[in-house]
Amino acid sequence: MSTPDTPDGGVEVAIVTGVSGAGRSTAAKVLEDLGWFVVDNLPPELLETVVDLGARSQGQVTRIAVVMDVRSRAFTADLGSALKELDTRGARPRVVFLDADDAVLIRRFEANRRSHPLQGDGRLVDGIDAERELLAPLRDLADLVVDTSHRSVHELRKAVEEAFAESAAEVGSSVTVLSFGYKHGLPADADLVVDVRFLPNPHWIPELREHDGREAVVSDYVLSQEGAEEFLEAYLALLRLVGVGYRREGKRYLTVAVGCTGGRHRSVAIAEELARRMAGEDGVRVTVSHRDVGRE
Repeated sequence: MSTPDTPDGGVEVAIVTGVSGAGRSTAAKVLEDLGWFVVDNLPPELLETVVDLGARSQGQVTRIAVVMDVRSRAFTADLGSALKELDTRGARPRVVFLDADDAVLIRRFEANRRSHPLQGDGRLVDGIDAERELLAPLRDLADLVVDTSHRSVHELRKAVEEAFAESAAEVGSSVTVLSFGYKHGLPADADLVVDVRFLPNPHWIPELREHDGREAVVSDYVLSQEGAEEFLEAYLALLRLVGVGYRREGKRYLTVAVGCTGGRHRSVAIAEELARRMAGEDGVRVTVSHRDVGRE
């Protein structure tokens, strides 16, 4: 990840957005704790004004995070114009998009007995669908998409801290290697997805079934299988190529998802090994996460 772009005055800018119920308020609190000046629910047309005020603060405000929602129907158009204007000044903000599965969002709204901001007189699902349609262009522009469907508040906090902590600005790129099980669904925040179900499944070996890919007994078995080493070498070469292109396009974060049937054995072992090898490369900051370990 390259050094964050800053406008005149040395102000670093980030935008936190995403679907309602996915954790924007939690992300805002984390950024406050990290020392960012946080502005919540700012209309997109005022983004440039806030950045200019920060630039004129004589160093008192150096990092501004703006949390935005879609209560304005002109949200995407106005924000697109503001981002384009900041781009011309060499100050494109980092955009973080929080997402979650529809079923999870519905449970969260019902648990809090809240209506969706775009629901109107319709059903809750109608509001969610309308918001997704409105936010689709912005999701495509995001530097980082964080799926909170299966994350606790503490796990979301960790993800935001890793993305925005000052140390993150000192490395070339930030990569998350995520293992998952296909039977639990694809991870919504993955940039790249690879399937390792071509390897023999330790689930069918009684002495390995109750262990997972983080343990040597499973990892050694998976990594010793025919094709495992060739896959690792070839996929790492591909990731290096993709990483160079992403950095050239200004994308600072990459989530690589590795899937097997249940997300317990093969994908976990391969994800751990990918992360270990990538961590040894210059300018790459790597974290590893296992979404489905422990799930039946």
